[in-house]
Formats: sequence, C-alpha cells, structure tokens
Amino acid sequence: MTAHFKLAAAAAALSALLAACSPAAEKTEASDATATTVQASADVQPFKVGALDVVALRDGGMTGVPNDNKILGVGRTPEEVAAVLTAAGLPGDSFDLSIQPLLVRDGDAVVLIDAGAGSGMGAGAGKLPASLASAGVQPGQVTDVLISHGHGDHVGGLVTADGALTFPNATIRMTEAEWTALKADASMAAVVTAITPKVETFAANAQVTPSIKAYAIDGHTAGHTGYEITSGDERLLYIGDMAHHHVISVQRPDWRIQFDGDAATAQASRKAVFGRAADANLRLYAVHFPFPGLGRVRREGDGFVWVPETPAQP
Repeated sequence: MTAHFKLAAAAAALSALLAACSPAAEKTEASDATATTVQASADVQPFKVGALDVVALRDGGMTGVPNDNKILGVGRTPEEVAAVLTAAGLPGDSFDLSIQPLLVRDGDAVVLIDAGAGSGMGAGAGKLPASLASAGVQPGQVTDVLISHGHGDHVGGLVTADGALTFPNATIRMTEAEWTALKADASMAAVVTAITPKVETFAANAQVTPSIKAYAIDGHTAGHTGYEITSGDERLLYIGDMAHHHVISVQRPDWRIQFDGDAATAQASRKAVFGRAADANLRLYAVHFPFPGLGRVRREGDGFVWVPETPAQP
C-alpha cells in the first residue's frame, strides 16, 4: 500500500504519523524474551516453522472498502472485480484488507517482520503492542525489526505517537534501495528522523538472521523484499505487499493494483512467486490477507487459488 493508502472515499487517509520527533528514551537493557507457550486468540496465532516459534500478530486493517475499480483492479470495471469476488463467496461491492506483522524467535533474536501502521490508519489500527504482549513479548525485548518496504502501514508502528521508538533496543533492517526511497519521502520525514540511528541496510537477497534470508520481490517499491524463513526442511515465505487481496491478487495476478509503483514488474513478480509457491507447495505468509494470513496457493486455470492453513478470523 502507499504511505497514504490512497483510498479516497474508500477509507480514511493515513494521517500525519508524527508532527515532530522527540529524543528516544534512554536505551535500557533488553529483557530475556524466553519463549513461552502462546495461546491463540482473535489477534494472535502461534505456529511453527521447523523448530522456530512463529506468531501472527494482528495490527488492524480496513473493512468495507468500496469496490470502485480504483484499487484492486485498476483499468477493470467494478462489475469485473465484483464477479471474481462473488464467485469466491465474498460481497461484490466492497472488500477488506488486514494488517498482521510476524514475530519470529530465531535463536537469541526476537524478530518482528514489519511494524504495522501504528496510530496512522484510523479505526481498527494500532493493535500490535497488545498483540505482542499477548504473545509474551514486550517492545524492549524485540532485537530486530525487518522491514519489507517503507509504506506507512509497515513502518508507521516503528514510532509511538509521542515520537519515541516503539522498539528501543531493536536494530531496524531494510534493503539499501528501500532506505534510500524512504528517506526521500517527505511525508515520512518524522519517522525517518526517529529511526535513523537504528537503521542498518542490506543488499537484496542477503542473509539477515541465521534463519531468515531476504527474498527480492520487485515492483511494489524500489527495494521491496520478502523474507524466507527456514528451519530444517521447512520454509515460510513472507511476501510483504507482493499481493494485497486473497482472491483478486491470487486469482488475477496480472491485474494492476493501485499501490504498486511499477505495475508491470509487480504483476510479473506475483505470477513468478505464486508459480514457485504452487509448484513447491511452499507455505506463504501474506500480511494483508485475512488473519492470520498463513497458507499456500495452488494452480487453477490461468491463475491461482489461496488455500488458508487455518480458518480466517474476522
């Protein structure tokens, strides 16, 4: 999604995340984030990738976004979009988009992939701190935040409403290209100022933790990246904003999505990654699909179909 979500009347625009940034609170020693049994709830879904403990964390989302062909099927008529939605048993006049960052315990590292929208997305946003707490993790225990890209619904939660770092002991990691683009975005200047001392960049497809490797997925933004999490023979691919909707983006991967900076490249990436995932039966984690966003895709006709691993939660 764009930093301002560009939804027009579809939803409230992303408000200015911060007017100014105050100095971050003095760094304190991170507490041990010893893995404990996490109970599933409406906002928290634990699962395993090999030996790794992984948790889907609800941040928020948008509901009832009108289907006016300006978002999920740019250049298509609302009737075309509605036909695909209703064939999947969904309303044809509107759609929902979720936001769920991912928590990964990787050895001594407590890794958060993306940081949600913070308070910048209107009603229903900003649940991430509470979801983290339900997973037994306090903000000061997070050691690494891996960013897929610099749009507001992925980096807004890096900074609190009063300008402090949400995760004061965490290194914030993103691709070199994405950091360059984020610094050039005037609307994100306050966030950039706050996080600059904590940012470390990496090259495309770099190994960023012992079990997590960046996976370049081009087209959405200048340095957009997914993350492939590996433990033993098991893998999970976090796809970032490669796809936004579990029906339209999957079944019509060649349809243009408003939020993609380079539409043709993004469409090619969707088809290539979904093709690889279908052929290898690869588990995917989709940050904007219905919570908890965990599942696989299978080929069907000229496209694909999303097969969730667990029932979607409203």
